[in-house]
Amino acid sequence: MMNRLRHLPRRALLLICAALPVGALTLWSLGSRGGSPVEVPPLPAPQAPLTVYHLGHSLVGADIPHLLAQFAGSGHAYNVQRGSGTSLRAHWEESEPILDFDKVNAAPIWRAPKEALSTTDYDAVIFTEMVELRDAIKYFDGARYLNRWADLARKGNPNARLYLYETWHRLDDAEGWLNRIDADLEALWLDELAARDDRATSDQPLYLIPGGQVLAAVTRAAEAGEINGLSDREALFDLLPDGTRDQIHLSPLGAYIVALTHYAVLYHRTPEGLPHRVALADGTEFKALDAETARELQSIVWRTVTLLPRTGVASAKSEAS
Repeated sequence: MMNRLRHLPRRALLLICAALPVGALTLWSLGSRGGSPVEVPPLPAPQAPLTVYHLGHSLVGADIPHLLAQFAGSGHAYNVQRGSGTSLRAHWEESEPILDFDKVNAAPIWRAPKEALSTTDYDAVIFTEMVELRDAIKYFDGARYLNRWADLARKGNPNARLYLYETWHRLDDAEGWLNRIDADLEALWLDELAARDDRATSDQPLYLIPGGQVLAAVTRAAEAGEINGLSDREALFDLLPDGTRDQIHLSPLGAYIVALTHYAVLYHRTPEGLPHRVALADGTEFKALDAETARELQSIVWRTVTLLPRTGVASAKSEAS
């Protein structure tokens, strides 16, 4: 068990322990700010390919939905609306501009979110909020707008699965990139951003796609010398045209890892064994290190996803029992 837990941050482990009291293996606590914890069930594994809507910004990017579709295979479909640094409020309020809208949204992949989520077309809907997350909560009313979007999706399709995509902050964050990922999951993503929605309903709660937690787990393993060919976090982030490191946007390797995370959460399947040679959204081929190392990354993804009850994915131990 310690080997399974050692790559997870301390706060994530505290969340797991708090969420899985002895004897409570079928109901998991998801957020408690301002009142008693809301008990929500784990999700059953989907039995068919999913149609997914992604609402967010550049940390969704073009590659993550595209790679997810490759991993899922025939029948998986998706639509998106993105912007650059776009808040959930800006997506909702038509009077607010969405930066770079015309550059990153084009039919048939793009579909207007209010119209899309008013239908029964989507099996899963994924929301994410802008970063800096503290600003999103304090100045852009992130919790209220997340609840608005979730309620719109619930009214459109009472059977849709709803997810909050946890991202990350800048590598050069003054408080430390790993420190922010460790602290923000419980304090901001769950206890601030999602808590209002959790208290409102438990029949269609918001589950978690733990992008930040997985990147942190991969980073800790890499920087401990445990991943052949990957030694530090910078390889997970893109290079700018001048050759300097982008401080927040993912490299193809980072996008590959986060797309694996989406696959594991949405489909309740281990990503171990998925191809390490893939096509990016622009059509170029990308090779995620070598097949053996890619499997190590896939194993970290699955371990992290199954150890966080918020994902709704039962652990391998629970499935065996």
